[in-house]
Amino acid sequence: MDTEPLDFLPLWALFLVTVAVGFLSVEAGYWLGTLRRRHLEPEKESSVGVMVAATLGLLAFTLAFTFGLAATRFDARQQFVLDEANAIRTSYMRSAFLPEPQRSTIRRVLREYLQGQFELETAQPGKVELVTSQDLLARLWAEAVPAVQSEPNSVLAGLFIESLNQVIDLHTKRVHVTLRGGIPGVIWATLFFVAILAMADIGYLDGLTSLRRSPAMVMIVLTFSAIIYLIADLNRPQEGLFNVNQQSMIDLRKILDETHR
Repeated sequence: MDTEPLDFLPLWALFLVTVAVGFLSVEAGYWLGTLRRRHLEPEKESSVGVMVAATLGLLAFTLAFTFGLAATRFDARQQFVLDEANAIRTSYMRSAFLPEPQRSTIRRVLREYLQGQFELETAQPGKVELVTSQDLLARLWAEAVPAVQSEPNSVLAGLFIESLNQVIDLHTKRVHVTLRGGIPGVIWATLFFVAILAMADIGYLDGLTSLRRSPAMVMIVLTFSAIIYLIADLNRPQEGLFNVNQQSMIDLRKILDETHR
């Protein structure tokens, strides 16, 4: 499975690291603002406030953009689960028109494949095995070829091949969006860079205008860290609070098990 730069950190550790980075940035900005207020010519609070507001606006834009990427990926994962369940069910039903022994073999392999795809969303990070599902798809195609060749003009056989092609296509798409379609590292780096500057600007303004650190700094850092946690959670298929609904796969497995009895 492809990994992104932050994937080696558990979500709880990412939250703590983000909190630490935020507080260090605020503290560095506050120290610089205090130093300038004491030893150099004071700056106008209004001009610094404008720059802080502009930096916070850029941070809000970057957060919204990154959150949008994560949410889009999560929605795509949910949709592909439903689409793949429908494609597998259609292939299973259309296989009834194939001759034996291909029909029984294809139905058995489809049940095995369904179980593997069900585990794609629930497997632990780094333990997802794609070779098995690819081998099963190759076996399905190998069984379908002689079945179709025996009746090359059969419309029903053609419909089965069409549904099997859809299963193969959806497998490729789902693997990509689940295991390889994460938020690029350059976007994470840009997000943290803008956040560090924004937090430092807030601390700098506080150091220029106040003798004590404002408690509001704590709330700002914790809020930002919570949003980063949420984005990372949406971006990680096998970890966190947001899990793709697998009910369509569960229902299909029950249906196929009952049909096989």
